Amino acid sequence: MSEFSFERRLRFADCDPSGIAYFPSYLNMLNGVVEDFWGDIGFPWPELIGSRKIGAPTVHLTCDFSRPSMFGDLLTFKLRIGKVGRASLHLAHVVSGADGTRWRAGQILAATSLENHHAIPWPDDIRGALERHLHADEGTQAVSS
Repeated sequence: MSEFSFERRLRFADCDPSGIAYFPSYLNMLNGVVEDFWGDIGFPWPELIGSRKIGAPTVHLTCDFSRPSMFGDLLTFKLRIGKVGRASLHLAHVVSGADGTRWRAGQILAATSLENHHAIPWPDDIRGALERHLHADEGTQAVSS
């Protein structure tokens, strides 16, 4: 599997007073998708963060918004791994609704020690899981809807 897909309905709390998705809420949703992704590859955050003391903070994020989402819309979040570096992970995201792509994001995470907050190489078991899901032909570009 090289693409992960998660669905989420746009909630009232995700919107501004006009009923349109509030972009900071989108970033919170994206963080939830990334958390679900880690669980899907076998490293749920309670284990990664709590037991193994490994963080994966976002160190770079780009977003392009192409059309608004409205309260009640069902959104599909697609995530692909574009590159696994020594201590980095490049992700490509596409968020779609019934009428096509709503927004895209490129995200880079870094493996860090939660004991000293410095970058660390991905441990072999985590690197192996990430590389098994690598989508080599996409690079860090966002996936198509």
